[in-house]
Amino acid sequence: MISFVRGPLAGVEEDCVVVEAGGVGLEIRVPLSVLERLPSLGEEIKIYTYLQVRGDGMSLYGFLNLQDRQMFKQLLGVSGIGPKAALGILSAMRPDDLRMAIVSGDAKAISRAPGVGTKTAQRIILDLKDKISMDQVTEGWLQAGGSAGSPDSGAAAAAGLAGAAREAVEALVALGYTGAEASRAVKKVSLEEGMTAEDVLKASLKHLSFL
Repeated sequence: MISFVRGPLAGVEEDCVVVEAGGVGLEIRVPLSVLERLPSLGEEIKIYTYLQVRGDGMSLYGFLNLQDRQMFKQLLGVSGIGPKAALGILSAMRPDDLRMAIVSGDAKAISRAPGVGTKTAQRIILDLKDKISMDQVTEGWLQAGGSAGSPDSGAAAAAGLAGAAREAVEALVALGYTGAEASRAVKKVSLEEGMTAEDVLKASLKHLSFL
């Protein structure tokens, strides 16, 4: 298996990138979330890959971090979901939003992805809900930098922020917001070391009117 590819970004197409590695241009299919975060052509990029081998050839699928590649592989484990469908889902939803939808049972949000009906969305939730925790969701936000504390914060501080974010999401869902709405609101909060769940909740409520 090709675990990752690192090299200059040689090209960008509608649903894939070309990365030069060892003098060879590798075509890697990527979701929209990757296309939105690419460096300039010629700059170095590292993409974590998944290699699909079939009778008619091989295809590489790529992601910017290990957590997103793992989400892709988990989708492939769902009956009826192939690489093309999994990539389509991850293009319609950012991976952390998908994790939040799975954890909160929000089939409606998942079914908005092209080619994904309500039954397929429910199957995804049923198959993956026990494999994804709210801690993974909130830790993913911190690692992705969407809502992050100080870079000098230690592991304990980061865990505290993740816990505060998790509790805030749970509180918003209890107030009647969907998991997707709660997730987006909390992600908009600039988490700072020392913030409590109540602090995150209050800040999140200010953002909900703009969602």
